Amino acid sequence: MTFQAPFPRSANPLRRPRALLACALLLAGAAQAEELPANAAAVAAPDAALSPAGTSPGYHMTFKELGKDYTMSLKGIESADTVNFDMRADEVVTGAQLTLQYSYSPALLSDLSQINIMVNDEVAASLALPKESAGTLQKQTVEIPPYLITEFNRLSVQLIGHYTMQCEDPQHSSLWAKIGSDSQLSIQVSQVELPNDLANLPLPLFDRRDRRALALPFVFAAAPDNTTLEAAGAVSSWLGALTSYRGARFSTQLESLPASGNGIVLVNSSAASHLAGLDLPAVDGPTLSIVANPNDRFGKLLVIAGRDSAELKQAATALTLGNRSFSGQSVKIDAVDLLPRQPYDAPNWLPSDRPVRLGELLEPRQLNVSGYAPAMITVPMRLPPDLFNWREDGARLNLKYRYTPQQTSTNSSLMVSFNDRFIRSMTLPSIQSMGAGESLLAMLKKDDSLVREASMLLPLDSVALQSRLQFRYMFDFVKQGECGDIIIDNMRGAIDPDSTLDLSGYDHFIAMPNLGVFKDSGFPFTRMADLSQTAVILPDNAGPADWDAYLTVLGRFGDSTGYPATAVSVGQADRVTQFADKDLLVLASGHNQPLLKAWADYLPSRSDEGKRYVEFSDLPLRLREWVSPDPAANLRKARGALTFSGGDSGSYVSGFESPLQKGRSVVLLSSPQAGKLSEVTDALIGGEHYTQALQGSLAVIKGKNIQSLVAEEDYYVGHLGPFRYIQWVLSRHVFLLLVLTVAGVSLVSCAAYFSLRAIARRRLKDQ
Repeated sequence: MTFQAPFPRSANPLRRPRALLACALLLAGAAQAEELPANAAAVAAPDAALSPAGTSPGYHMTFKELGKDYTMSLKGIESADTVNFDMRADEVVTGAQLTLQYSYSPALLSDLSQINIMVNDEVAASLALPKESAGTLQKQTVEIPPYLITEFNRLSVQLIGHYTMQCEDPQHSSLWAKIGSDSQLSIQVSQVELPNDLANLPLPLFDRRDRRALALPFVFAAAPDNTTLEAAGAVSSWLGALTSYRGARFSTQLESLPASGNGIVLVNSSAASHLAGLDLPAVDGPTLSIVANPNDRFGKLLVIAGRDSAELKQAATALTLGNRSFSGQSVKIDAVDLLPRQPYDAPNWLPSDRPVRLGELLEPRQLNVSGYAPAMITVPMRLPPDLFNWREDGARLNLKYRYTPQQTSTNSSLMVSFNDRFIRSMTLPSIQSMGAGESLLAMLKKDDSLVREASMLLPLDSVALQSRLQFRYMFDFVKQGECGDIIIDNMRGAIDPDSTLDLSGYDHFIAMPNLGVFKDSGFPFTRMADLSQTAVILPDNAGPADWDAYLTVLGRFGDSTGYPATAVSVGQADRVTQFADKDLLVLASGHNQPLLKAWADYLPSRSDEGKRYVEFSDLPLRLREWVSPDPAANLRKARGALTFSGGDSGSYVSGFESPLQKGRSVVLLSSPQAGKLSEVTDALIGGEHYTQALQGSLAVIKGKNIQSLVAEEDYYVGHLGPFRYIQWVLSRHVFLLLVLTVAGVSLVSCAAYFSLRAIARRRLKDQ
């Protein structure tokens, strides 16, 4: 995957000079040089400087970490596979090596075959394929010239293979090579000092080209009040939306600036003096500034300042929504006007009120493929988590697609899958099989492609919230006989961006609590993208660990919605009643959350005076991979409880209906001590180290182990139409259905009886 730059390539002052600057560093010995030559500094950028203090050990990235989590399989006389990697705007490459793990066919001719390493379509190295090493795993390290590496890079491994000096089959089974996903790319870099310019945002706080998870500190001059925390939450959710799949973790610190790197500072003008080294001009309103970190010349501090907390929140809102229009070192915000959000209008979620064009979900160029065995076209989509799919056949996909018709073929097809579940295969007819009339029309088209349409249903029962719609073109390679087989790269396929997927027939209705949808999408809090119906209840005397968890969780919400939490509310237990009409996210670390006692009767797990009370069901005993499309079959109601003392109690996540108002939800994130609250946020982020995921209504977390204990759903959120609601209620209450059936039959029978008697009386009178 290639990341988008925050400005066009041509506008980035660090792009084209990277190669020249890297060469200058190598020749001049930048690690020992006191400063760059004047001409080299001019080449780097008019406002950027490079120092030997900025030398960094660089990165080590395996192909698996770069997105190739499978072994590359190269087949044929010429084939290649590619991984993408990008370089941060504040770094310059000084050296690079590729340690390749590979094996190849014993049938390959060593003097005619090789594996080429290419960077941005330029050959960086060629590896010979000697007979004596064939068929065994090889490891070889090659140097990559730094001047080949730019901002956005394609690293390709190409096989050139031949097995005979005579006529050969270009698709012969002996033409193969395997490239291991543990192959590693190592890059050494030097840092660049970027200018203090808000126009570069979100640089350098976040660089889209950096694949690593974001770790960023928030700095407060004093213990933040609720309004300041709301401002910080808006910023963390904005950054969470930017980082997307990479993930983001946020930390907080008081009265001290980061020792190195970047950070975000939220400060009232009256408390600015508490931050030693931070030199700010007089603040006369909501202000955004970017300054150098006094502890690290290469680090930057984004300062959000105001005369009070309300102005801090106004500046933070302007940052998250209007940063693309800023420039210069500092700007003052005069006003921010926002229209209210609507339910389910999160930018990242698939709209459920209209048909959606696939061109809205993926760039049109990514809907095109070429070659006889092209890569799969994958359209990512986030589904609203509460789509009610009971008795629904599926979402309607109206597909338009094009392809280059072959002269003769029998097996060419387009396969459609949804989350790796096969949906349908469409034959791609050849010109010969279509007949003269249609083939003539096809040849008249300017691009020699044939437009076809298909309609199908995508079943949404038990699908992932982060789903994938997949298209795979399979073109038939027609053999011409000995010495007649050649591969001409003229096969093309495309999915029309005007193809549509329609979810508008689905209602929003879901049984709660459901920690699975909370982990995957932040639901029900993210139902409103700006979290305007969400309140976060922090512990009394909250500290850095609680603030860290709050900011990290809001970052997860931003990742789900793609929109900053500009309307979230923050409060404490003593004022929780004013948030009765909101969904509540409650944080507790130790015994600092009074709601643990006030709502003890609603909690399936709680601690009191060294004793622990836990409810449990048979959920841990079920087959982990078994999930029924019938929600009722997935319920695991509490079948018992136990109380114990001693031992180290783990952190837990629990969901239940709000005691303050029906239909509202509470999710509790609790740990026995402040230091362990990070276990909960780490579990929400997840990763390959976790063998289980949060689900049900109660989950206990100990380190990397997650154990769901109860899956008890006892209330519903959402809305069904009157007719659908009656159907659903009757389907769940058989005796009520029988009673209504008997009553209906009786009513009809009585009506028929009295009607017939009236008719009979009229006949008797007529006689």
